[in-house]
Amino acid sequence: MLNWAITFFIVAIIAALLGFTSIAGSAVEIAKVLFFVFLVLAVLTFLFGRTRNL
Repeated sequence: MLNWAITFFIVAIIAALLGFTSIAGSAVEIAKVLFFVFLVLAVLTFLFGRTRNL
């Protein structure tokens, strides 16, 4: 998931440098969503992983 977020962020940077602002904006939004989904899943994994071992 984090790999996809980084990929979309790199696509956004390249698109912005080339002047494709609408594509860059869309790629940034997708990257943000994927990053926050990754964060939520990571936190849930850490929390539930710790409670099972107790």
